[in-house]
Amino acid sequence: MQGRRRVIMVTDGDEYALKVIEYVAKKIGGRCISRSQGNPTTLSGEEMVKYILSTPYDPVFVLFDDCGFQGEGMGEQALKYVASHPQIKVIGVIAVASKSKHKEWSKIDISIDRDGQLTNFGVDKDGIPDIEGGRINGDTVYCLDQLSVPIVVGIGDIGKMNRRDCIEKGAPITMKAVEIILERSGYDGRQ
Repeated sequence: MQGRRRVIMVTDGDEYALKVIEYVAKKIGGRCISRSQGNPTTLSGEEMVKYILSTPYDPVFVLFDDCGFQGEGMGEQALKYVASHPQIKVIGVIAVASKSKHKEWSKIDISIDRDGQLTNFGVDKDGIPDIEGGRINGDTVYCLDQLSVPIVVGIGDIGKMNRRDCIEKGAPITMKAVEIILERSGYDGRQ
C-alpha cells in the first residue's frame, strides 16, 4: 500500500540502544524516533504513530521497552498499537535478549550472535547462542508472536555484547540485523 510508513521495531529502549539505533538509522538514510527511548517506554502508541507519520524518512526505527514488567507493559501496549496501525507497515523487528527475571520469550526467525554469525538458536544478552532453537528470552517480546510481522531477528543487548556492538566498531551486530530486515522486506531505499 502506498503511503504507509515502513517501520523497524526494536525491543530495547535504554540509552545504549538509542545511540546505536540513531547511528544505524543515519548510516542507512532512515530515522530513529528518539522520543521513543525510555526504560520503560513512556510514550503511548498513539504518540509514537504521530511522530512516525511526521518524519519524512523511511525506514523509521522505534524503540519499545518494558523494563522487565511481567506480562504486557507500556512498551508492549505501544508496540501492538503501532504494529496494527493502518498507516504503518512493520518491515521487521529486532528482538533484544535480556536477563528478564520473568523469562518471557518469543519466536524468532533468525538470530545473530556476538561474532556476527547467523544462527537458528536464540542468543542471550551477551550475544552467545542459547540452547533454545527459534526463540529468544527478553522483557519486551511477550506480544511479538501475536503480531503479523515479516521477520523477527534476535540479537544480544544492543550496543553492548562485550563491546562487540559498540558504535566505535560500527555497531556491526545491529547493522547486520537491519540489513537482513531490509533485504527480506525488499526495501530498496526509495522514499
